[in-house]
Amino acid sequence: MPRPSNPDVRRRLLEAGLEHVHTRGFAASGIKDITDAAGVPKGSFYAYFPSKDAFSAAILEHYWSDIEARLLPILAAKGAAQERITRFFHALADEHESRDFLLGCLIGNLSLELGSSSEPARTEILSILDRWGEALTTCVRSGQDGAGIRDDLDAAELADLLIEAWEGAALRGKVTRSRAPYDRLETVTIPALLR
Repeated sequence: MPRPSNPDVRRRLLEAGLEHVHTRGFAASGIKDITDAAGVPKGSFYAYFPSKDAFSAAILEHYWSDIEARLLPILAAKGAAQERITRFFHALADEHESRDFLLGCLIGNLSLELGSSSEPARTEILSILDRWGEALTTCVRSGQDGAGIRDDLDAAELADLLIEAWEGAALRGKVTRSRAPYDRLETVTIPALLR
């Protein structure tokens, strides 16, 4: 009779996998490296994830769920919509800075690495982009109708543009190991897109 799954083991695998994949990339992160870091036998991996591809999607979900819980509430807080949007992206940039800008955004990283080769990862990235876009759309929409944000473009389109601008800033910040692209996003790009 198979042993019941252990949520703690699954969590440890996800955390170890997230660290390895975010630091080294997906292809360079072996299952044995991940299970060793999680402190579980290699064979245990397949009790929780049917494949490494399925694991990539689970890592992405784990990564985004954390951001969603901690940072997306900024977008729903009180205050002017543009200020909330700027605070949200500033908080994301602070997290990148805490790791010296070496890691970049896992969503962008895995979009580039797996977007055309792993259907589970691509599907999860699309889901994350939809959820992120919905939160930004709601915030943008709250600032339209004379409340400071342009209304000549649909709120969802503006939200997509903000996400695309963020991913570009995160990519450049990773390469330059600098906050400058993030600062330009906050001081130039966000105001230019929203006003």
